[in-house]
Amino acid sequence: QVQLVESGGGLVQAGGSLRLSCAASGRTFINYRMGWFRQAPGKEREFVAATSSGGTITYYADSVKGRFTISRGDTKNSVYLQMNSLKPEDTAVYYCAAGQFGRDSPRDFSFWGQGTQVTVSS
Repeated sequence: QVQLVESGGGLVQAGGSLRLSCAASGRTFINYRMGWFRQAPGKEREFVAATSSGGTITYYADSVKGRFTISRGDTKNSVYLQMNSLKPEDTAVYYCAAGQFGRDSPRDFSFWGQGTQVTVSS
């Protein structure tokens, strides 16, 4: 059974940092891109960041560029999101995802975690 499990969410003040982790199990994701999406209440799920299967290519939403950093673990079955200079508008449930094709649409990702809440207070 394939599982993606996120951790590291929480409550932080504006300007603070959090590091999200995602551990995947049930199959190897060595040939999959892995990424992060987020969904705020009343809004659609939106792309945050993704990394290539080898972890050498990364891309970001404009809203987080320069503040967030995505990276993959050595086994390629884990992915991390370092979030710095957090803003209240970053408040959302953050989801880890894995996919083989496409780029940054939720439709491009086949496997999803359950999400972890990130709340940034002003």
